[in-house]
Amino acid sequence: MKDQRFIGTGVAIVTPFKNNEIDLPSLGNIIEYVIDGGVNYIVALGSTGETATLNEEEARRVLDYCIEKINNRVPVVAGNFGWNDTKELVKKIKDYQFDGIAAILSSSPAYIKPSQEGIFRHYAAMADVCPIPIILYNVPGRTRSNMEWETTVRLAEYSRTFVGIKEASGDLIQTTRIIKNKPEHFIVTSGDDEVALAMTAVGGDGVISVMANALPKAFSQMINFALDQDYFAARELNFKTYDLHKWLYVEGNPVGIKSAMEVLGYCNNEVRLPLASLSEPNYNKLKEELNRIIEDLKL
Repeated sequence: MKDQRFIGTGVAIVTPFKNNEIDLPSLGNIIEYVIDGGVNYIVALGSTGETATLNEEEARRVLDYCIEKINNRVPVVAGNFGWNDTKELVKKIKDYQFDGIAAILSSSPAYIKPSQEGIFRHYAAMADVCPIPIILYNVPGRTRSNMEWETTVRLAEYSRTFVGIKEASGDLIQTTRIIKNKPEHFIVTSGDDEVALAMTAVGGDGVISVMANALPKAFSQMINFALDQDYFAARELNFKTYDLHKWLYVEGNPVGIKSAMEVLGYCNNEVRLPLASLSEPNYNKLKEELNRIIEDLKL
């Protein structure tokens, strides 16, 4: 059986800043907003949460705050488990305090471009020591190496600790092959908002979304419609929100979504270097498109 906690819409939540410090009150407001909007689970400390710019103390503070604020209303997934050094990652897992965490999200090693065998052994070493479920994360746009579908299926068969994958290659052929060949328990969720509906329609289990920070109700409803095989309703919502994708990513993630959250009044659009806030022309375009969607959806 699939772990039902991770089916539907997860949100890769942003980490708000104010004067280069973590803004916990704004984070709390965003948590309430996305839960009220119907998301199924929250992923803290992902790339959208700018985890690469947080030190260990800051990352733990954000995660502990999320656990306390969410208070078991939805599952919490910790996304700060991508690491290039397998030995150090195994040590981190052995030493980590997992209370309140439903699963970890782990991207494959970045920059060093391991072989498929190396990727398999890296994850297998994690599964051998991890006390909670692991969601694999294939994001070649950031890691510069793709986890091939055969490797994903091999890992799913190696250990039931691997409950699913956030597949962010954007490759529907690869995704379809995973879905066709995976074990029954294994969840396949989209890591790319633009193809989330298509991936769900070919047999996927939902999305871990960036846009759901700003439009949690619309995005969750779209995925729910698709899971219920009401593709006409799902497609209508997809089309109504689709043009926002361009402006969310025009200068990279989470630069765009931070600006969207500022437009909505939930936090400012401050990001940490080496990221820079969205340029004024693109900010104005994003604001215009977001306001149009809000009006169209009657939000």
